[in-house]
Amino acid sequence: MFQALLLHKDEAGFRAGLESLDDARLPALGEGDVRMAVEYSTLNYKDGLALTNLGPVVRNWPMVPGIDGAGTVRESRHPRWQPGDRVVHNGWGVGETRWGCLAGQAVLGGDGLVRLPATFTTRQAMAIGTAGYTAMLCVLALEAHGLRPGAGEVLVTGATGGVGSVAVALLARLGHRVVAATGKAAEADYLRALGAADILDRTSLSAPGKPLQKERWAGVVDAVGSHTLANALAQTRYGGVVAACGLAQGMDLPASVAPFILRGVTLAGIDSVMAPLERREQAWQRLASDLDLALLERITEEIGLDEAIARAQDLMGGRVRGRLVVRIA
Repeated sequence: MFQALLLHKDEAGFRAGLESLDDARLPALGEGDVRMAVEYSTLNYKDGLALTNLGPVVRNWPMVPGIDGAGTVRESRHPRWQPGDRVVHNGWGVGETRWGCLAGQAVLGGDGLVRLPATFTTRQAMAIGTAGYTAMLCVLALEAHGLRPGAGEVLVTGATGGVGSVAVALLARLGHRVVAATGKAAEADYLRALGAADILDRTSLSAPGKPLQKERWAGVVDAVGSHTLANALAQTRYGGVVAACGLAQGMDLPASVAPFILRGVTLAGIDSVMAPLERREQAWQRLASDLDLALLERITEEIGLDEAIARAQDLMGGRVRGRLVVRIA
């Protein structure tokens, strides 16, 4: 038996609860699959949507949510993995079309697993989770387009969120001057402790703006979208690069082509869900070398599996700072 958060949607409506499941309830182990004993998971924005039924995330019912998990392989039908291997999982439709990791056990596709870097415990891996791994993908994209320390200020939007917090910590440690945009003035000390050199009120970016504005940013990590992303693009310096990875403000992009054709700005789209294994491994290795684990602990709050539903409400209500790690055991 193992504990799992299980979501149902039927004639009686939507409901979410903690249930005890027999091993036989797990999906059958197919060719290329592994069965993992999950030690830690986490709450991401997509998990919050699923647990609160605020967005059409879940495609099959009933569903165990949890797009992230870290733990130990118990059984494997994949040539890369053996029982006892320590692994981390991010994305790949888990928690949407396939049972996820907010449970004591999970059956996962072996092709989507990454070997847990020796630097990290499973708890630390989930303190990073998809949010931190996405932040690292953003940093890699900025670097691939030529951003180097000393090139100028780097803007991080949604800075108190999971992606934003890790992005601030990573960029500052790599030597960039980071400006953190947030609507939470009380969190200024938190952001400065992560390495932010300056704090920007998000309202200066969230309203409609001109197609071209005063040049400021050498690079941007944007987790917000909509007018915030449009204004960030309009303020990016000649030859600068913007990594877009989120939609907290909206999916729209009310911008013009002016930053691209007049300033040579690059807009790099960041997808963490279906990113190829090579890029995932690169991101996790860079996280192992570049992320200050003391700062990671500052970002992290640990909760039990039985607290996840209530904290998902907090997450969707904007009442969570940094990362929520879910202890499964």
